[in-house]
Amino acid sequence: MIKAGTFIFSATLLLAALSTSVTAHADTLIIPVGQQAGDAADMERPKTGALRSEVSRQFGEPISKTAGKGNPPISSWEYKDFVVYFENDHVIHSVLKHRPYVD
Repeated sequence: MIKAGTFIFSATLLLAALSTSVTAHADTLIIPVGQQAGDAADMERPKTGALRSEVSRQFGEPISKTAGKGNPPISSWEYKDFVVYFENDHVIHSVLKHRPYVD
């Protein structure tokens, strides 16, 4: 059996704990979009309009290739640091791979 005094004391502690405000603080780091890749943004990679043969000659064989899909067919070549997207035989875009920052 719980005594009335024990119950009131326990309820008071519970209310005190619940009413204590907990405030969290965080810093906000804002990095402009053009600077998010850091030094990697300057990495040489295929330019829009380049031919497959030029990409192969300049960057070597890719790690993997995906077959063209759709109409016109869009395919991709994966390299260590970037992926190249082709429409037919022309580069339409090259994208740097995300590399998590390690401190």
